[in-house]
Amino acid sequence: MSAGFDSGGATPRPSWSPPRPIPPPPGTAPHTSAPAHWAATAAPGRTSAPWAAAGPPAAGEPEGGLPQELYGTPPMPAPPHPRPAGERGPVGVAYPAGPVPPPPPAAVPGMPPAPRHAPAAAWSSPAPPSAPPPYPPRPSQAPSHAAQVRPRTAAAALCLVLGLGLLGGAGAGVWINHDPAAPTPTAAEASRRDFALARGLWHSTPVDTLFPPTLHGEGLGPGGAERTWTRIGVAPAGDCREAFDPLLARVLRPAGCVKLLRATYTDATSSAVTTVGLLVTKADAPTMRKLRDRWRTERLGARADLMPRPVAFPGTVSAGFGNRQRASWTVTVAADLPVVVYAVSGFADDREIAVPQPAASAVTAGATAAPAQAGLGHEADALADAVDSRAHSAARSLTAGPTGGAG
Repeated sequence: MSAGFDSGGATPRPSWSPPRPIPPPPGTAPHTSAPAHWAATAAPGRTSAPWAAAGPPAAGEPEGGLPQELYGTPPMPAPPHPRPAGERGPVGVAYPAGPVPPPPPAAVPGMPPAPRHAPAAAWSSPAPPSAPPPYPPRPSQAPSHAAQVRPRTAAAALCLVLGLGLLGGAGAGVWINHDPAAPTPTAAEASRRDFALARGLWHSTPVDTLFPPTLHGEGLGPGGAERTWTRIGVAPAGDCREAFDPLLARVLRPAGCVKLLRATYTDATSSAVTTVGLLVTKADAPTMRKLRDRWRTERLGARADLMPRPVAFPGTVSAGFGNRQRASWTVTVAADLPVVVYAVSGFADDREIAVPQPAASAVTAGATAAPAQAGLGHEADALADAVDSRAHSAARSLTAGPTGGAG
């Protein structure tokens, strides 16, 4: 550092003398000069290094730091020569005390030139290790690409955690459903569970599965003739109000009503129309068995006052199919499912039937009533069996698997 401030040759350094003090105005108390004032108020233990602040530390300033007005400015260079003790150089720098070194000797002819580097002065000696730096160190900055890589890394880590969580949850679900240590349900428990699950077939089964657009039956007509039925329309799923005659509604009341599904078909000749219905009940298995036993024991299926009502669709061959056109019917109360399946048939020419005939009687050999001769008993019986079979198949698909009895 001293070499940088040397005169660099034999040119003599100009002499320097301290400025003469200016006396204070009359009537004022004497005070020390600015350098003496700063030296007197300096904090104890502060060094007089070239970067030492010339005054007490400001609020929040670390010991030995720069004064507030010097923050962000480069440190002032030291003067070429030490000055007497107590004198001030540039703003914020106090010169250390010490003897003033003599000027370098002038060059003498015939003698080698004096060395360019004079002995280092006391103020140019290296600062003690404990001395603070001239200004606060700049914080290290990460490369610009780090700001881009870090969010991507965090996002990748989050995705990994979420993926592991989903896999863990799925594994836990499989372990719970197939825990070998879990108690095996008894036959009665499994039956009650499957019975309750089957109640959801009305909204879990497509309408074309329960009521296909076309049904074909081999040997289901009179004398074993083939039969083909085409669906005319499907009624919206609804409740059981207005669906049955009052007496039939009273008989079915213990079973309850969740939903009633209905569709109307016609035969290949469009001479007969048949409405088939699927009643989903609220009853449990014992209640359904009790209702079935009563239906069979009391022969309620043979009573004309317990006929279900048809559904007509305007603009079709069933437009005139009403209560007076009912010719044959059948009702099946299931014991293993919460359903009641029925069918009622009539003529497509809107003729009224004075004496309806139950399907069980109309399909017997030698029956001579008009419904039997026209095959209306076969129509009702075949379509009811087809829908009942499809309802059982749909119920088995609902109860199969880990949560059902067939799993």
